[in-house]
Parts: sequence; structure tokens; C-alpha cells
Amino acid sequence: MEKKVESKSDEKPLISYSDTEEVQIPTAVTFDNCDEESDEEILIGAENKGITSDELLIDFKNKTHVESESPIVPIVFKTTRNTSVTVPERLESSTDQVNLPVEPSTSQASQQHPTFHLRSRTAAINDQADIYEVFVTFYFTSTRTYSLDYDVCENVLFQAEQKRLAGIRWTSRKDILRWIIFLQIGIITALVACTIDIIIEELSGLKYKFLKYQVDGNISMGDLVLPYIYWLLLSIVPVSLGAAMVTYIEPVTAGSGVPQVKSYLNGVKIPRVVRIKTMTVKAIGVITSVVGGLAGGKEGPMIHAGAVVAAGISQGKSTTFAKDFRVFKDFRDDHEKRDFVLGGAAAGVAAAFGAPIGGMLFSLEEAASFWNQNLIWRTLVASIVSSFTLNIVLSAYHGLNNYTFIGLFNLGKFEQPLTFNYYELPIFMLYGIAGGVLGAFWNMLNTRLSRFRARFIKPKFAKVLEAAFVAMLGVSMACAMIYFINDCRPLGNDPTEYPTQLFCEDNEYNAVAALWFQTPEATVRSLFHDPPGSHKILTLTTFTLIYYVFSCLTFGLNVSLGVFIPTALVGAAWGRLVVMIAYYLFPKAAFLNPGKYALIGAAANLGGVLRMTISLTVILMETTGMEPSFFFPIILTLISAKWVGDYFNEGIYDIQVAVNHVPMMPWEPLSHYRGLKASDVMSAPAVCVMLQDKANYIYDILTRYKHNGFPVVEDVKGNERSSGRVCGIILRSQLIVILLKSLFEENKRFWEKEVSIQTFRDLYPRYPSIKHVQIHNDKTNYTINLNIFMNPSPVCANEHESVPKIFNKFRALGLRHLIVTNRENRVVGIITRKDFLYK
Repeated sequence: MEKKVESKSDEKPLISYSDTEEVQIPTAVTFDNCDEESDEEILIGAENKGITSDELLIDFKNKTHVESESPIVPIVFKTTRNTSVTVPERLESSTDQVNLPVEPSTSQASQQHPTFHLRSRTAAINDQADIYEVFVTFYFTSTRTYSLDYDVCENVLFQAEQKRLAGIRWTSRKDILRWIIFLQIGIITALVACTIDIIIEELSGLKYKFLKYQVDGNISMGDLVLPYIYWLLLSIVPVSLGAAMVTYIEPVTAGSGVPQVKSYLNGVKIPRVVRIKTMTVKAIGVITSVVGGLAGGKEGPMIHAGAVVAAGISQGKSTTFAKDFRVFKDFRDDHEKRDFVLGGAAAGVAAAFGAPIGGMLFSLEEAASFWNQNLIWRTLVASIVSSFTLNIVLSAYHGLNNYTFIGLFNLGKFEQPLTFNYYELPIFMLYGIAGGVLGAFWNMLNTRLSRFRARFIKPKFAKVLEAAFVAMLGVSMACAMIYFINDCRPLGNDPTEYPTQLFCEDNEYNAVAALWFQTPEATVRSLFHDPPGSHKILTLTTFTLIYYVFSCLTFGLNVSLGVFIPTALVGAAWGRLVVMIAYYLFPKAAFLNPGKYALIGAAANLGGVLRMTISLTVILMETTGMEPSFFFPIILTLISAKWVGDYFNEGIYDIQVAVNHVPMMPWEPLSHYRGLKASDVMSAPAVCVMLQDKANYIYDILTRYKHNGFPVVEDVKGNERSSGRVCGIILRSQLIVILLKSLFEENKRFWEKEVSIQTFRDLYPRYPSIKHVQIHNDKTNYTINLNIFMNPSPVCANEHESVPKIFNKFRALGLRHLIVTNRENRVVGIITRKDFLYK
């Protein structure tokens, strides 16, 4: 039995995506209703065990949505120029192809009731074969992402406010408010970081002190089972608690949060990513994960925490607690909020590493999509204030009078100045090459593991159990290593706080236990500063292999953890290991300083995994207090690692963005856009509204479509709004507010003096849904005049303009949509930022 599906399209859809091994498996069959916020989501699939005729309903015209309990295998389909499509009832594998013939429409549908059309994604058209490949996109997570509006809507209401507030006094007042907000961001971010750090240090100290006591007390009886059980419980319980909070309360807090912040600054709105509830779960999740002994750190999540702090303070209200403090109202839009979130991310880096300049450079290199000179200064000040506040609080907590506790990731100062000889530069490059290869391999393993988790570990309880299992695995590997490797060293030669004797003689401690009976950050510090001969070659070899695998298993769990510390720890371990082997072979090589090469190894591994260069160099310099003269070896190592790693894959943050299917715009347009014009990638016909239109029509299109922006047209021929002359653009949120507050032309005398730009800002950022709007029957024919609400100067492009040029407009201006016009300034289509996102 086969089904016939009718379909029409005026466009030539483009590129197929058939690499089903690189995607997660969705659980629904969807033909979305051609909306901008998800206007290109056309998903087709078949249940992996076969389907019946009643289980798969595919209807382009009615946009059928079918839920399925079992995973659905994505299917790629192609179109030709016939009139119907034959869909097999059973498709056994994801490689099955469905021939989808398409007949070009002969006339445009009436815009009174807009018609559904297939959206084309690119225009890589094979005219000789006369086959158009439809690009199919998938949503695999329960969270749908939307675009942000970084383009300021300069409508009549906005211009009226600017005129009313014109003058030096208001400009100075607004600038002063910005500075005050950035100062508050730095202080509060530092206080959050101090709270997390103190709790982790206290709980970790109690844990490892108890474990040392248990090991020393039971070793005389030859019973190490009880300490092993205690260690398991002290790891599994907090890790399970943190994983449960992340999984059941706020899933967006999983991971470090850096990819989410990058996506937000790129223009992607991920729901709940900058809420107070998110930061609370993130903080508790980081504490439980680090105390539980997972291979991760608290530094990455601090960037996310700083972004949440910035987003909350800058808006002067809390949507979580439904409390409006009625301050900072002028900053309630995406454009202003973006700048504050960027400053918060930089303050988070500064608090994590005690590196204010590194925080600013991190935001510039890794996070920001937009930058200007004023923003540089404000971000730097927020970073300095954050670092200084944390320094004061933690120095007081640790009883230091000279304020030398620089950051959460405190690697300590090298006793001797770090120097190098020029014949060591090739060695540094080899370290970088090794770090690039190891980092690329780590990224590849972690990516495959993430895809495996997305496909097979879907139930929430399974995610919690997986985190508990990895914690148990880590404890088991550590215990096995401590038990089987006998590495004893004299007491006093190691800075560990909890030296464990185990099988060693009196006045000796077990160097293997010293690596595990402390936080990963303390282990990195030990590898940097331990004197030569503190470990056996076998100890570091085994530790490097175990932690390499353990860190790969940990990153990607449904817990709140960063990747910076475990990456640095693995690099420091193999960096020191290589020097130990070289010194064993060449005992007269005096330049082989284990601490120095542990630092070089950490930099190489970080460069291979993260692919950061400038900001990472400055962060390492500020964290360790190294001499400026050692800047060159660090940057040489990082550049070598980045170049080698980029040959194989991308950095882990970019990979996580891709794995989570976050639609981030790249820095450059994809190669297959070269030679294409706007008409090749635009969506047509566009859903437009007239300058003065009926309320029932506007309500109808808002209900039928989820576009974010609608071209406003005039000089309409008949009822064909889609070919009218452009006079502006109106946002979906604006139209909903207009309907909600009944801002009709017929009752203009009642609201004309009351409406201002603040009317729309008060509802930001959670604008009501069209479902909350009801129009009385007597008002359905009322008229809405969009003259004072629309943006009269939308960004447009001619239909013959090149796609790379249009891409640069989107990237530079932070656009969400762009109207395509002909020579008569009539609408011929529309391009959204999502048209540049798919490969």
C-alpha cells in the first residue's frame, strides 16, 4: 500500500543531508508550518522497526504532526518536477530515499489565506540533472531554539523617545547606568564564584580527610574494601544528586555552559539559558560534581554563571520571581542585553582564572560576534572588578594578608623564573603537535560518545544512572591504580594536604594516592610544582591513560562541569612524563625542567582540545604569574596545537554546538554559497501585511505561522500582499502586543497619548503568545495602522545581490531577517539567518 502526497513549490530546494550516523534520532514526524522561528524545519522519518499506514501521516498541505514513542530514523528525499509523490509504507533503513516530485506553481496564492510552501535552504542546483535536493533539517532535543533580534527597531515611537531624551544630560546618564551595571556584574559574579569555591573546598577537604583516615586505619588489618565502599558512596551520592537536578529540573545546565553562551551571543535564543533558576542549578551541580570526584572543574560553568548574572541585573527585573524593580528599563532589548551578557562572560573568566585581561580576550576570541571600543573598556572593567573582588574575599578566607589568591584556578607561582633556550623551540613545537593530535583524537572520541548518548541514553533516569556509573568507574580505576602501583616517596617533598601511607614505610607517602586524594585543580598544581623525582614513570603513564579516558567519559554527562581543568591535567601529566623519560635517557640535560614542561604540555593539550590561542596564552600567564619572556614558547605551542588539531576537526566547544544542533552562524559563509544570488536562497512568497490591515488577517497569520518578522507593504495589487512595495517591517512580538492592547485605528483617541516604546519593553523578554490573544467579534474588521509601530528602515537586498555579501550584512549587523526586493522595491522573498546555517 502506498500513499500519494501532493506538494507544490515555487523554489528549487537544495542539499540533502543523509549522514544519519552524525545525527540524533528524533521521535516525531513533523512538517512545520513554515514559520521563521522554525520556518525551515521539515522532518520526515520512519520508525526504526517499520511503520503501518496509520502511524505515518505525511501531508504538506495540512502540516501534520505525528508523535511516535519509538525512535524515528531520518529519511532524505529528493524532488523532481512531477505532481505527486509516492511514499512507501515501510522504510527499513535511514538510507532509503523517497522520490518527491514537485510541480512548479503557476500563480501565487492569495495572501488573504497564505499557502504553505516548501522552504529551500540553499541553491546548489544541478540544472543538467534537473533534480533538486531538498534539505531536511531535524530537531532532536526537546528545547527549540529561536533567533534574537540584535537589529534595533527604530520606529516612530523609538525616534520620539530619542528626541525627548536628546541632550548631553541623558546621554551621560545612560552611559553612567551602563558603567554601574558592569560594576555590579563584576562584583556579583565574583561573589557567586567565591561561594562555589569555598563550599567545594570545605566539602572536598572533609571527604579526602575522611578517606585518608579510613585507609590508614584499615591498612593495618589488610582490609581496603571498606575504604573503597566509602569512596564509592562519597562519589556516587553527590554525583547522582547533581545529575538528577540537572536532568529533572534544568537540563540546559548540563556541561560547561560555554557553548550556550557562545550561541546566545551569536544570536541564538536558547530557552532558559540565562535565568536565575538556571544559575542556581548550575552552581549546585558544579559543587556536587567536583566534590563527587568527576573529571571536571568549576571554571567553565563560571562563564555561564557570569552571563546569567549579567542578563538578570541589566534588565532590572526577574521573570522567574515575577518581580519588576522598575530600573534599567532602557536596556530591555536584545541588542543591549547582548553587550551585558558578553561582559558577564568575561567577568566569569576573570573570576575563574584571576585573569581580567584573559577574560576580555576570551570574550573577543571565543564568544563575541560583535565588538566595539566602548564595549572593550566596559568588559575589561567588569573583569578587573570581578578578579579584584574574588581576590579580596578568598584571600581573607584563606588568611592571606597580601591578597595573592588570584582566582579559582590557582596554579601557584613558580619559584624560579621560567626561562628557555632557543634550541628548545622545536621541542615546544613538537609538544604542540602532540597536543593537537591528542586533542583532536579526544574530541573525536567525545563526539562519538555524545552521539551514542543521544541515540541510546534517552530516559532521564538512564542519564542519572550513567553519571553514577562513570563516578563509580573513576573510583574503581583510581583504587586499582593505588593498589597495584607501589610508588613511595619521603614525606615533606610533596605539597599534598592528605599524604596517605598505604603500603609505604614510615615517614613515606604513596605518590599515587596523592594524585587522586585531592581535587583535579590541586593535582595540576602539584604536577607544576612538585620537585623532580616525585613520581615514577609508571605512575604518570598509568595516570595519564586513565585520566585521558576518564575525562572523555565525563564530558558530556548530564552534569554541570567544565572541560578546562581535566584537559590541563592530562596535558600536565604527559608533559611531565615526557621530560621524565627524556631525563632518564639523557641525565645531563639540565634544561629539562619537569614543571616547565608540565606547563607546556598543559598548554598543548588545551590548545588541541579548545583551539584557543591568544586568550589562553594570557590566561596561563596571569594564572601562573610567568614572566612575559615566556610568552613566546606558550603561544608557539598553542598555535602548533591549534593548526594540527584544525586539520582533523573543530574545537570541542564548536563540536558541542554542532552535536546539540544549535543553529550558530559561522564566521564565513559556506563554500557552496559562492556564485549564488539572493534569489537562489530566499524563501518566497513572503507573508506580508499592509500598512493598514485588518485585525482578523493579522490574527490569522500569527495563528497560522510563527514567523518573527513580516514585511510591511503598500501599493498592493489586488489582494497580492506578497508582491507589494516595501515600506517597513514589523515583528511578531509587536503585532501580538498591538492585538493584546487593542491598538486599533478606530479607537486611536483612547490610546494615542498613552502608547510609547516602553509599552513594548515592559513585556520583554517573555512576550505573550498569540494563544493568549482573543479578538471580539465586533473588532475583527477593525483596522491596524502600522505606521508608528513598524521599522521604516528595514535592511533589504536586491534579488541579484550575492549571497556572501548578504551573509556579511547578517554577521555585521546581527540581523534576523532581510527582505529581498526587485528594482521596483517590491517584495520578492525573504532571507532569515537560518538560511545560512545548514550544510
